[in-house]
Amino acid sequence: MQYTKTGIKDFNLAHIFECGQCFRWERQNDGSYTGTAMGKIVNMRFEPEGRLTVDNCTEEEFMQIWTPYLDLERDYAKIKSGLKGEQIQKAVEYGYGIRILKQDFWETLLSFIISQNNNIPRIKGCIEALTHRCGTKIGTYKGKDYYAMPEPEVLAGMTPDELAECRLGYRGPYLIKTAQKVLEKGGALAAEKELRNCEMFEEAQAALREYPGVGPKVASCTALFALGFPDAFPIDVWMRRVMHRLYGMDEKDVRGMEDFAKKNFAPYGGIAQQYLFYYIRGLH
Repeated sequence: MQYTKTGIKDFNLAHIFECGQCFRWERQNDGSYTGTAMGKIVNMRFEPEGRLTVDNCTEEEFMQIWTPYLDLERDYAKIKSGLKGEQIQKAVEYGYGIRILKQDFWETLLSFIISQNNNIPRIKGCIEALTHRCGTKIGTYKGKDYYAMPEPEVLAGMTPDELAECRLGYRGPYLIKTAQKVLEKGGALAAEKELRNCEMFEEAQAALREYPGVGPKVASCTALFALGFPDAFPIDVWMRRVMHRLYGMDEKDVRGMEDFAKKNFAPYGGIAQQYLFYYIRGLH
């Protein structure tokens, strides 16, 4: 079974799945992408005329799961026109078709704790090892087994030694302690609801930083990619580089970068961040 949606604009699968916001999608030889999200396994293929075909998907699933996941109802042309300046427009053109995915809160939180001081291939490997070691099997697609992120109840009862084979390093204990804190709040759904009740990004970021292993960048990524705060502006080494290269900012001046984003990119600092992040990584 598969579903095809036509008339899609401002959309590029490679730019969406390879801009650092997700880690469970793999490019296939035909240019399509296979991956798992929201408890489903699908293959997505996009053609330049605006045709998106999702294999292993019904029309109902496309409307209920993948339309919000891919942020298809947001007008990105309008957002791009509001990002003023030669510098940001270079990044916008380079990252044409990027969309901010609406991801699962628990999976996003774990993924970005794992991402600390890590590169994307290694992050993907750690996540795959963790899901195979501790997660529930979602299903098999074209001969490959896919597993879900381990639930907080499972992870909270594990020891760092039991996670050693996942090659998480110092991040392993953080995952366990974060799972324990989530359970204290009543589980992943309750923890997510509490964060979504925050009116401002800064409030959500501060609440997220109460979780073990969550610093400003991990909190910002979780707020942007899972909680619906489009003004979150995650800053890592790549963002320091691009803000220095394009805007002449001191790479150590994180507060200055955050203030610059609020002044120049609001209310879509997070979308601007993804364009900038993808642009600078493409130059190296």
